[in-house]
Amino acid sequence: MDFFKRHFSVAFLAVIGLVVIAFIGVKANLQLLFGVVIPYLAILIFIEGLVYQIIRWLRSPVPFRIPTTAGQQRSLGWISRDLGEKLDNPANTMQTLGRMALEILAFRSLFRNLRAELREMPETYAGGKLVYWSYKWLWLGAIAFHYAFLVVLLRHLRFVTEPAPAFVNLLGEVDGFIQFYVPTVYLSGIVLVVAGLYLLLRRIYTPTLRYISLAADYFPLLLIISIATTGILMRYFIKVDITAVKELVIGLATFKPKVVPGIGVILYIHLFLVCVLFAYFPFSKLMHMPGVFLSPTRNLPNNNRAVMHVNPWNYPVKFHPYLEHEAAYREAMYEAGLPVEILPESAEKEE
Repeated sequence: MDFFKRHFSVAFLAVIGLVVIAFIGVKANLQLLFGVVIPYLAILIFIEGLVYQIIRWLRSPVPFRIPTTAGQQRSLGWISRDLGEKLDNPANTMQTLGRMALEILAFRSLFRNLRAELREMPETYAGGKLVYWSYKWLWLGAIAFHYAFLVVLLRHLRFVTEPAPAFVNLLGEVDGFIQFYVPTVYLSGIVLVVAGLYLLLRRIYTPTLRYISLAADYFPLLLIISIATTGILMRYFIKVDITAVKELVIGLATFKPKVVPGIGVILYIHLFLVCVLFAYFPFSKLMHMPGVFLSPTRNLPNNNRAVMHVNPWNYPVKFHPYLEHEAAYREAMYEAGLPVEILPESAEKEE
């Protein structure tokens, strides 16, 4: 428990510290720093870090086909495979693309996640029985979190473009179709917070997850929840000048930055947290987003039976036949009592 408290406290205090830094900075009239300099610096770090990590991954050699598969691999012609097995164990590029699409868009491997638990059954099993069952809550929380995050990002394009693209307006109408509050409540923001809290609480209250969790696991979740929370506060409770916000963001996007008066502190806190997330992204576990496209365990067909793969690292090696090996160690082998094809000279003299 002390291990958990230490790592969770570090992440929690880090997020609180970021909020305090932005608050104090704006109160000290550093709007230029938090509204212009830090956003540009964060985007620069994000792009350079992302490119660096992708290039580093692309340069990593993959000498063999190492896809993680399940189901029947393509074999003899009379052994049939259904569609599920083709997607589980792809044999060509099209099947691999189908597998990747399901993995990226539907989290298929997480959907098939199983949970294991040792249950006490003294009447039938001494010491308990290990039971497996389907566990879909993690899949539901993860897919809700990611899709809500995606919708929120796309909706924010209306602050960058003038006029906003048609699909952004349509997305906003669909996202806010339930009107029980003024202004319109966007479900994606609520789902993002709820799903983020579920993933955080699951990590805290599951003993095995809590044991392996570090500050780097808690920090991004707390940061994203804080970003969503400040966004909700701005929209429904602490009003800000939307026209001024859009003028600030468009100025950043068109490289004509300027400090717009009349923007509340909450907007700068929200923007600062977003900048920290962008700068932190390339150096964190959040890189699983582009990493899934480059993972050799996912993006390679499993055709090891059909195609011979030669390790490109192999260099010419001089192989020694057995007789050459015996000639080098014949005396020692004979003295140790090992059988030899040709007797050494000392043995012939003894005879």
